Amino acid sequence: MSNTAVIEKTGEKLNVKHLLAAAVQAQASDLHINAGMLPMMRINTELIGMKTEPVSAEQASDMLMSMIGSERFEVFEKKRDYDFSTNLDDGHRFRVNAHYQKDTVALSFRLIPNQIPDLGQLHLPKIVAELAVLPRGLVLVTGHTGCGKSTTLAAMIGLINNTSSKRIITLEDPVEYAFKNNMSMIEQREIGSDCTDFASGLKHSLRQDPEVILVGEMRDLETTSATITAAETGHLVLSTLHTINASQTVERVIDIYPAGQQNQIRVMLANTLQAVISQTLLKRIDQPGMVPAVEILICNSAVRSCIRENRIHEIPNIISTSRKLGMQDMDYSIGELYFRGFIEKSEALECSTNPQRMEKTLAPENRDNFLRNPQSQ
Repeated sequence: MSNTAVIEKTGEKLNVKHLLAAAVQAQASDLHINAGMLPMMRINTELIGMKTEPVSAEQASDMLMSMIGSERFEVFEKKRDYDFSTNLDDGHRFRVNAHYQKDTVALSFRLIPNQIPDLGQLHLPKIVAELAVLPRGLVLVTGHTGCGKSTTLAAMIGLINNTSSKRIITLEDPVEYAFKNNMSMIEQREIGSDCTDFASGLKHSLRQDPEVILVGEMRDLETTSATITAAETGHLVLSTLHTINASQTVERVIDIYPAGQQNQIRVMLANTLQAVISQTLLKRIDQPGMVPAVEILICNSAVRSCIRENRIHEIPNIISTSRKLGMQDMDYSIGELYFRGFIEKSEALECSTNPQRMEKTLAPENRDNFLRNPQSQ
């Protein structure tokens, strides 16, 4: 596969759909358009320039106008940022953020695969499939931007859809994967068009008879409070946070609340939280692409006590000593990926929480132990 894409000129203007089609053909994960620069694709973590002319400020503005129309363009001009989704005629979908930089329009596209991913193809721990079919409670998928949180959630919803008769409501900003009803009935509500915000959508979803609710992101106190309430009332709620591990996730949820409410929220979170899946993507060496390193926290009685009693610092030790229950810490996952031939040793050391300890973990004599106890599918 070539790391460049050639775009033919369309009159005097670059055609955004041609750019997006070229990004799909190049198997890019992202496309970035900035005035005065070549369109840039991200392919396996690397930024690659397209072989075309630089995009002018007028062209960038015209591209956005062609996708959202004049009415929404006026909203964008006032807010200076705008999230939406767009698609090509062949069905490929993109999540888009339009924003200003140096007072010119800039666009960032994230390719959304047009097939709902299967959990078995994502190299996630087997326990993730069990978490997807829990009857109730809160399951959080966390990690930095671009780490595959949306893909994991889509695969979990896909599993529910293919194996049980449930009513599922998703609240997304914007809608990413487009689901087709199979055994389940799925409603996908987009923030800003189908409902005003996450908190409002959550409030009303409780009167719409769902068994499963997906909340695109727990962004603020109001959304977080409504999400936990939904989990308390007997629903399975899936959501995301931009945190890098399980203990930080628990701390972040509690810290969203004012100090006077934090004791109460510890009790509520201890009662409702079922699991935290924290992930990051690492570059593969066995084939082109990325593979997730994953930390798993399962909320057993020991974890719930730590949350209630504000002993969050003890959670990492519980994770590392509870592998038989399906838990694993990030460094264990990284070590497993190395021994299974997915990633370079340098990548494993760079991404570990403790490189010196990881160096010892990756010693050849530890290989058999890792491969005897595989945690991933």
